[in-house]
Parts: sequence; C-alpha cells; structure tokens
Amino acid sequence: MSSPWQSFADEIACWRDAGRVADFWWRDDDATQPSAALARLTTLAAEAQVPLGLAVIPDGADPAIFADLATNIAVLQHGVDHRNRAAEGEKSTEFPATEPHASALQRLAMGRARLQELAGARLLPVLVPPWNRIAATLLPGLPELGFRGYSTFAPRAAQPADGLRQVNTHVDLIAWRRGRGFVGEEKALAEAIEHLAARRTGAADAAEPTGWLTHHAVHDEALWEFLARLFEETRDRAGVRWLSPAEVFLSDETTIGSQGK
Repeated sequence: MSSPWQSFADEIACWRDAGRVADFWWRDDDATQPSAALARLTTLAAEAQVPLGLAVIPDGADPAIFADLATNIAVLQHGVDHRNRAAEGEKSTEFPATEPHASALQRLAMGRARLQELAGARLLPVLVPPWNRIAATLLPGLPELGFRGYSTFAPRAAQPADGLRQVNTHVDLIAWRRGRGFVGEEKALAEAIEHLAARRTGAADAAEPTGWLTHHAVHDEALWEFLARLFEETRDRAGVRWLSPAEVFLSDETTIGSQGK
C-alpha cells in the first residue's frame, strides 16, 4: 500500500482502536442535464453501494436526470440558478448580503417547489449554496421554507439557526486553480486525515461526518480511478461507515463518530 493510503488506513485504525467509527458522506454538485459523466457517477454510486447526495440546480434541471437514480442517491437543492450575484471584487455567490431577503427566499422557495415536482420523495430538505457561500442573515429564514439542513465546505462551527442542521464537506477533489483536474491522492487523503484526526482529538466537531466533495462534470480519469479505489478501500473496512444524506441531515447526530458497529 502506498504511503498516502497507508496513512489514511492508520488514521482509520486509530478510530477503530478507540472503539469508534469514522463516518463519511459524499456530495456531488452541479447536476442539471443528462451526460456521460453523470451516468458514470450514478453507476459508480450504485455499483460501489456508497450513498450519494446529488446537488441539483433547479433552474434548467432536466426531468430525465431523475428517471433512473439508484435507491442510494438522494437529491439536494443546489441554489436556484447558480448565477453569480456578488458585487465586483467579492467572492462568487448566488446569495449575497446585498440581495433583499424577501427576494432570495422567494427564489429559494420556487426552486424547492420545482425540484419537489421533479424529484418527488428523492428530494431532501437540504440546501447546498453554489460556491459554498450564502449570506448568514438568510439562514434563519430557511426552516420557514421547509429546509432542515444546509451544506457548504470546511469544518462547521456552531449550528446556524434553530431547526437547521449544517453538515459540510471537507475534501474537495478538484484543483480549481490548477487546471480543474484531480488534486491528487496525496492531497485528497491528507485533507481527509486532517479532518478525521481533528474530529477524533476534539479539535473539530466529532459529530460532523467527514464529507467528500465531487463535481462530476469536470472529473478526469485520475479522479474517477481515485473514487473507485476510495470506495473499495473503505466500503467494507472495519471502523468505517458511509452515511446516507438522510442519515447525515435527518437522523440523530449523537451516533455519528461514536461507538463502533
């Protein structure tokens, strides 16, 4: 086993030796249209038997993408139109603080209604803001629209609002500033180890499962191969559990990262 994979296995062993389970979850962003990449993604999830949260952009979503989803794939709401509304010089976001709350919440409600019509019971009441950013002042209004969770990137701090559970991703497999290819197994596994170790030692919230973030439309072959190996290495390994999005956002968090099976 290569050194990055061995280090990853060693961290999982630390969890197992402590009688705990290293919990993971998987989110993929930017689904809108049927494509070879989306088909490959959903096939991988089905064949590897790893649950997937597929974040779908409501505006422009083709009903065909929901037709043959495997039972282990849940739909999450990825903003509304994925259009950058940030002011010049600000980081990209669909939901800047400058947009009136009523307007933003109305757009979110309309997007949620459209996805509900298309995805039905597969849709979870979870918002994934594009670019992993949303004005904090909008968060208290999300439960009134029916949202029970939201997800961005990086270890969470305090929960954002009553009735709203934040569960983020922590390992981004795309090198966005270096050609949009795979970041490489060394960096990917190092980020996973860092978050797992922080959870295990109390430096991060132990109840937040370690999240893997993908973007199927820009995957290169190295990234597809990494995912296949990741699932092979972890799916049946003692001390590891892949959580479904429903477990992540809707179940009792006190069992996450706690005692082993």
